[in-house]
Amino acid sequence: MKFDKSFIKRLKERDKKAQELFYQQLAPKMYGICIRFSANRNDADDILQEGFIRVFTHLKGYRGEGSIEGWVRKTIVNTAINFYKKRIKRGMTVDLDYIKADPEEKMFVIEKMTADELLGIIRELPDGYRTVFNLNVIEGYTHKEIGEMLEISENTSKSQLSRARATLQRKIRSIRNRENNE
Repeated sequence: MKFDKSFIKRLKERDKKAQELFYQQLAPKMYGICIRFSANRNDADDILQEGFIRVFTHLKGYRGEGSIEGWVRKTIVNTAINFYKKRIKRGMTVDLDYIKADPEEKMFVIEKMTADELLGIIRELPDGYRTVFNLNVIEGYTHKEIGEMLEISENTSKSQLSRARATLQRKIRSIRNRENNE
């Protein structure tokens, strides 16, 4: 559904029916983003809820530049990042043990995996790894941008991505080995 200027005006005026329709149209897409950034469905639900509260609270700041869906997407991604930052501040740290990957190994098992299986493996990553992986690989942010968003160094972002990839490779290798032994 395309949202025209009159619809966006109704949203900015806090029209409840417009807000409900807007949410119904965009929530499923935005939930996919929340799922990728979260460790579980409860966290994804929290991110989605907090994200849409921010959307409706700050909608007056939308200037009509670019699509409103893109603006909402950016708000949801920023909400997920803030969710991650809060966890770090509360002392929920990530596993920073270095994991060395075998770059020569081909991971053909990934071709047999469903999207849900792959998503499940990504969701098992520690918060820092998962967040950097999503921001870089899925959302397309540079390490410099990620560093600024997460208040970490560019090298830390690169390191977290490398470790995320190594962890994913190890988990996929483990699945392949189990399948070969069955």
